[in-house]
Amino acid sequence: MSVTKLLVAGAGQMGAGIAQVSAVAGLDVVMVDVAEEFIARGMAGIEKGLGRLVEKGRMEAADRDAALARITTGTDITAGVDADLFVEAAPESLDIKKGLFEQAAATLRADAILASNTSSLPITGLAKFVTHPERFVGIHFFNPVPLMALVEVVVGEQTSDDTVAAARAFAERVGKTPITVKDSPGFVVNRILFPMINEAANAFDEEVATAEDIDTGMKLGANWPMGPLALADLVGLDTTTAILETLERELGDARYAPSPALVRLRDAGKLGRKTGSGFYDYGK
Repeated sequence: MSVTKLLVAGAGQMGAGIAQVSAVAGLDVVMVDVAEEFIARGMAGIEKGLGRLVEKGRMEAADRDAALARITTGTDITAGVDADLFVEAAPESLDIKKGLFEQAAATLRADAILASNTSSLPITGLAKFVTHPERFVGIHFFNPVPLMALVEVVVGEQTSDDTVAAARAFAERVGKTPITVKDSPGFVVNRILFPMINEAANAFDEEVATAEDIDTGMKLGANWPMGPLALADLVGLDTTTAILETLERELGDARYAPSPALVRLRDAGKLGRKTGSGFYDYGK
């Protein structure tokens, strides 16, 4: 199937980013969320992101305007009833995702592809919430979506070869490089990356070094473009903790247990950039 219209559920950082790159690539996009205020915030982020591209000379103003015109919004999945592809970009809550997929399966046509942008939940398990699970696939973008080149196409037990091919073609259409990954906890990148972030948080918790020195060490000693604690703040310490908890649960291995520092900051509502403080203070 060739994707010409996309329905994105979630207008947060990930959903808005997926909507942005898809509209820039020429796709018609419907972005939905549960409240107009979330949609307005997501659209403001898209407008800001495209505006920066125009300011830097990487996009013409007319192309920006055309991309924005291709995005419509709504507070109900029915706004994108004729979409070829549905991508869920909601928080890492099984109950939320279950409701969205049941709605999408009941609303969209039977051959529409249904996908999750989950960073850690099993694709085979999520596919149980839809009819025709052979059309269900993981399409995992990375944050920030407009800048990160990778997409993990995650293959569930019942995902068909045609669905995988369509998901890869969609990723390429929006300017990303897809890799095909077996449905496994954390997939490839997060299974490797988040234990490294967790170990950095453990070093911070044990006062081995300051957050700044831990991050400087990894940037200059391991050539990371961003330190692991700054990256955790960017991802969100709630999301970081949820991913580690999923890895611990699904793999049955206590070494994935979230660092006490992560749990302490999360429980205090210090979730990183989005709340203004985490391992670092962002002055919000």
